Amino acid sequence: MTAPAGGAPAATPAAKPDQAAALRAVEEQIRGAVDTGLGHLRRLDPDLAADIDQIRRADVGHPTVVVVGETKRGKSSLINALLAAPNLSPVDAAVATSAYLEFSAGEPPRAVAHVPGDAGPHPLALDALRDWGTVLGAMPDGQRPPRRIQVFHTAPLLKHITLIDTPGVGGLDSTHAEIALDAVAKATALLFVVDASSPFSKPELDFLLEASKRVNLVMFALTKTDAFPGWRTVLDDDKALLHTHAPRFAQAAFFPVSARLAELADQMPVPEAADEVRKESRVAELRNALQRQVAVRNGVLVQANMLRTVRSELVGLDTQIGERMRAVDPDPGAAEKLKTERSEFVQRKRKDARTWTLSLNTEVQRARTDATALLRSEISKAQDHYLTIVEKANGERIKRLPTDVDQALQAIALRISAEMERRFRQIGVQILREVFSDAELSQILARLNARLRAVASARPQRDGGGGDQALVITGAVGTASLLGNLSFTGAGALLAGTAAGFAVPVIGLGVGLAAGAFMLYRRRVGNDRQQAKMWLREVLNEARASIAEEISHRFTDLQYALTVALDEAVERRVEQLDAQIAEIDKALADDKANRAKKRTALQSDRDGIRARIKALDEVLGKAKAATKITVPASASGAPQPAAGKA
Repeated sequence: MTAPAGGAPAATPAAKPDQAAALRAVEEQIRGAVDTGLGHLRRLDPDLAADIDQIRRADVGHPTVVVVGETKRGKSSLINALLAAPNLSPVDAAVATSAYLEFSAGEPPRAVAHVPGDAGPHPLALDALRDWGTVLGAMPDGQRPPRRIQVFHTAPLLKHITLIDTPGVGGLDSTHAEIALDAVAKATALLFVVDASSPFSKPELDFLLEASKRVNLVMFALTKTDAFPGWRTVLDDDKALLHTHAPRFAQAAFFPVSARLAELADQMPVPEAADEVRKESRVAELRNALQRQVAVRNGVLVQANMLRTVRSELVGLDTQIGERMRAVDPDPGAAEKLKTERSEFVQRKRKDARTWTLSLNTEVQRARTDATALLRSEISKAQDHYLTIVEKANGERIKRLPTDVDQALQAIALRISAEMERRFRQIGVQILREVFSDAELSQILARLNARLRAVASARPQRDGGGGDQALVITGAVGTASLLGNLSFTGAGALLAGTAAGFAVPVIGLGVGLAAGAFMLYRRRVGNDRQQAKMWLREVLNEARASIAEEISHRFTDLQYALTVALDEAVERRVEQLDAQIAEIDKALADDKANRAKKRTALQSDRDGIRARIKALDEVLGKAKAATKITVPASASGAPQPAAGKA
């Protein structure tokens, strides 16, 4: 990674002479293993090896720690505590929209936003981070959201490492997981954040396994220990889950911390009391581990990450060879089975096409009606609330009415979008279950997602408002995958997933008052309560009509996208079955001697790959030992022995 534009980073902390020599020896050993692993990979897949070579040649400077975890786990608060910079990373919004925040050393403190497709970065003030990086912010009109925001700051920790704050990665939100994985590509190490409210969730464990394919060192922070007295039980449960589902991390370093206590300590006027609260927060132990252990091991960690990448690709090739071996010597009954499956598939789809089309129409209409009813209720409550304010408020409060109404409309749009997301998900699940069996779904989900994204992004966004430009209704920033990811397992069970799944992209609702509404208010109202009430009713009525129209458009988009994508998915599945049948027929036509020869050659390649993976694992074991993070007893949360008398 190159040095940030904010100024060259300071040198990482120096290791002790004996430790430095040992780290250099391990680094050279890992480098040699990467060379041999790449050589083996180059013989099997030159293009893949070339891609890894390009990553390897990238300039690596400052060690980078990427902070990942589910939403609302306290990642941003923890980063602020580590940097001793309250509110630097926005913490008051639910999730980041499309950007990760990269904190680097630089003076004076400032930020720049990198927007895909723009010629250069956009300079930002630090107080603009919330607007550019969170869902509740206010981007400039017509501005695309950034993919990455660099923040330069004078915090001492940043002299030794770069920190990256990512959006939440779990639940059903594939967009945020994709952004976080993009940030992980820059990682020297991962800091995985969970909180003391509950143990790991399945999406968190899934993301951890995916992200760690290319990162060798993962540390864990257990946040909010001040809010949950039983955090030690959750810590034990987390370690048990890792031992069962991700044994590679069973001995990973855990740091229980409280960002809130660290911030409180910085505000306390009495130094002795502040020191006690700061000690209880345990943030200093994590900061020291990042500064004095991760930074010192940068060279070894970088090479270990490359070795982990090579190993992951070799494992993928091993799986591919296994599939090719099965194709070379197929079961003679497999072709007949696939032919029967194809015939049944075509007949069932022809028979059920009208049924699922009617079902889709019915469900979309019902969801549209429910969303419109929710809109009426929300607008009615807002109108009653502000009419009461106008009746009782003083002149200054009445002057603030347009700003308050603008914020209320934005909140209503968020609630309506959330409800639409939930209904889109329900409709998608129901229709998919009617059209495809569980076995068929595993074949079509990925292609269906791609088609849905293409259909939705090809349809124009609509900007609209009333004739006096009192209201602005737009698509929310970018195209968001509101439906989320759904994966299917046996017996039709539905589970939240982060990999192959089903996502309907829909442009989310954005609504607010246009400049004309503010001008009209200033001209007509002043301190006149009756005029204020008239203005309020006009604006809210227009908002209700405009949002209702947009709701209709969004559901029309959904229905169109599902219809097109499902039709294509049916045809694609038939083509896949035809291709599988043809491949088996071709393999069976080959004589027995040729099949045996091909199988032997493939087995030789597979044995070579597995031997190489075994050798790489031995070196990775040494890298793990050399980069193990030491957790002080005070940071681990272990009870401390009472001091005895001298």
